[in-house]
Amino acid sequence: MAKVGIADTAFARYDMGKAAIDELKRHSSVKIERYTVPGIKDLPVACKKLFDEHKCDIVMALGMPGSKPTDKTCAHEASMGIIYCQLMTNKHIIEVFVHEDEAPDGKELAWLMDRRAREHAQNVIKLLFTPKVLEREAGTGQRQGYEDVGPARQ
Repeated sequence: MAKVGIADTAFARYDMGKAAIDELKRHSSVKIERYTVPGIKDLPVACKKLFDEHKCDIVMALGMPGSKPTDKTCAHEASMGIIYCQLMTNKHIIEVFVHEDEAPDGKELAWLMDRRAREHAQNVIKLLFTPKVLEREAGTGQRQGYEDVGPARQ
């Protein structure tokens, strides 16, 4: 049975880990291991621990960078660490970040965080069990969270 790691943060203003787990359980029968850390810069080591110590096959890294320039830099650093972790383990980490300034208010932010976590959980299921579905979606302008943008036309 496939094992999915959920690395999430206490800093986020919505429990994206819970939403991802709910979506995974709703659409698959995978084992789930959750590891919650304080903030996004802690996610790379959480992901590595989920692979090394908990033997996960794939990990979702969920976090909410703040809206200030420093937060954008921290998000970039966290993303770089996540990429390094993928290269070190040769396994996918699905990064699910929602920046605090992506939505005008808390209600829409919560909606976006829930939707993006769920849609990326569906991507995890596709990567694990039906990768040809992703191949068919190539070039179709899929977005997680807000509406898909569709393919560019010539």
